Amino acid sequence: MQPSELTALANEFGCPLYVYDAHKIQAQYERLTKAFAKVERLRVNYAMKALSNISILQWFQQMGAGLDTVSIQEVQLGLHAGFKPEQIIFTPNGVSFEEIEAAAALGVQINIDNLSVLEHFGAKYPEVPVCIRINPHVMAGGNTNISVGHIDSKFGISIHQLPHMLRIVENTGMRINGMHMHTGSDILDIEVFLYAAEILFDTAIHFKNLEFLDFGSGFKVPYKKGDIETDIEELGRKLSKRFLAFEKQYGQPLTLAFEPGKFLVSEAGYFLAQVNVVKQTTSTVFAGVDSGFNHLIRPMLYGSQHHIENLSNPKGKERFYTVVGYICETDTFANNRRIAEIKEGDILCFRNAGAYCFSMSSNYNARFKPAEVLYKNGKGYLIRERETLDDLLRNQILLAE
Repeated sequence: MQPSELTALANEFGCPLYVYDAHKIQAQYERLTKAFAKVERLRVNYAMKALSNISILQWFQQMGAGLDTVSIQEVQLGLHAGFKPEQIIFTPNGVSFEEIEAAAALGVQINIDNLSVLEHFGAKYPEVPVCIRINPHVMAGGNTNISVGHIDSKFGISIHQLPHMLRIVENTGMRINGMHMHTGSDILDIEVFLYAAEILFDTAIHFKNLEFLDFGSGFKVPYKKGDIETDIEELGRKLSKRFLAFEKQYGQPLTLAFEPGKFLVSEAGYFLAQVNVVKQTTSTVFAGVDSGFNHLIRPMLYGSQHHIENLSNPKGKERFYTVVGYICETDTFANNRRIAEIKEGDILCFRNAGAYCFSMSSNYNARFKPAEVLYKNGKGYLIRERETLDDLLRNQILLAE
């Protein structure tokens, strides 16, 4: 999107504001499906935890995607957005058995990553098809905060517990129809990912009548100029070839599934905030905006970098700014970042704000959550209204004296 288009949306809907480019989302979806065009049965299940607005979910449903969910509430939102139960996979971690039962009652695909839960579910519902999530003990990314394939991860059943899995399946007579793995975010080395895929193949061969293999996702997107990203085309060539060979070895058709979130929506998102103050101290120039980590926590939580540009002065002389928020905490978006000269009232744009941004927002300091807009065919559509005081008070109860 062009600075002029984003500025127009800020003027129309106000700041702070999240904007999502529907056509960038579509382009990323098509890029992934094209990379695996040689696979006859491909399923892309959008990981809705990245961005769960129901209009975004509806857009994915219209494109033909499935849905990856991690809570019963996400399942319910997916159904509300128009997904059929069979288009949804439920991959929880650490939830109650009652929540898994509730999801199964809705008819969605169940994915289990705990031996005790697997045995309990298999004994009680042997006729309900279940996917098993394994932990391959492989980290395809480099950050333990976002990598879930390491040895001490809470996610998945260890591949070293394969005999236990097989015993449970045999004893309960349950039906296993899928195998799943996820190594974590920011895949940097495709060969490492392919190594983990071999572990999934080696595990899957022990289970008869599988319908799909789910390879997770974690594809890295560029956050700044010159940043590295996962080579989806190379991954498509190499994994497709290996998958088709395994399918032949397995002796029956299989679906290749992924569950991307960030890859599909991160670059499509823009966060717009207005500059409240420019403050010079002895060594720093602060640009304080009408937002904080209540709206965009990733820089403070993960140390992530979001490119920041001044929409109001895109060609201005660059100066060094530390961009901070209005929260009564240290809520620093960027330290000593080169940005076109900033004045009070200017609109700043944070790029790569589509994934894990609004979905992780809060009402800290009793601040309202921002509005969300979907930009489609040259027009901005409001898909979430800005909160008001009524929203903050809705579920609170003032006790009578």
